[in-house]
Amino acid sequence: MKELFTKERILFVVLFSVLALIAYNFNFAQILGTENQFFTLFQFFGPLTGAFLGPFFGAVTILLAEGMNVLIIGKEMNLINLIRLTPMMFAAFYFGSSGRKNIVAAIPIVCMALFMLHPIGSQVWYYSFYWLIPISVKVLGVIPNISQFLKNNLLFRSLGATFTAHAVGTTIFLYTIPTTVTLWQTLIPIVLFERLMFAMGISASYLIANNVLIMIRNRVPEKVVKLSEKYNFVRGVFTSRN
Repeated sequence: MKELFTKERILFVVLFSVLALIAYNFNFAQILGTENQFFTLFQFFGPLTGAFLGPFFGAVTILLAEGMNVLIIGKEMNLINLIRLTPMMFAAFYFGSSGRKNIVAAIPIVCMALFMLHPIGSQVWYYSFYWLIPISVKVLGVIPNISQFLKNNLLFRSLGATFTAHAVGTTIFLYTIPTTVTLWQTLIPIVLFERLMFAMGISASYLIANNVLIMIRNRVPEKVVKLSEKYNFVRGVFTSRN
């Protein structure tokens, strides 16, 4: 336990939580069908914690950030509000999981089942087919050649993460807020555009963050923060470790 919860790891979990909290407060777009609820830059930054800190600590970081946000805005801590904290945790876990951890594909599978079992969801069951994307990225990742392509494609990884968050968030939304079949039908083309934007945002954010951390890597503990040399675009510039 001491090797797992080191001072350096705790420090970076807190640091990433604060950065995620800051991103939480920059609105990106309003959530259709709701009042005063918005997507924020948190949707871009959240999954990155899983890539840099690992799936478990990435999810913990997101929980900490969202918990701090709840305390700051003074939202009531009931069961529903606690459950609503989970979508980005699952996205971070997905984004940080390697190709062999196909267990994360079970998350959108469960969401698809719950969506189709709901009285409203059952009438627009095809909406949940979006969640075949994160399932496919993981399941097809065990097939040679396809596996190599998916593992090396940051955009597919980002799509899997954002659609995992979408699957969990949508299922919670469906079971906690009254909706109509018309609403879900209206959302179908919007979701495609929205999630493509999120995936590109996640990919771009990861590239920027990875290279910033590489430039200061002498201050970044190697065993705590995972950096990708594949996406090292500042190679040879401020990249030596002391």
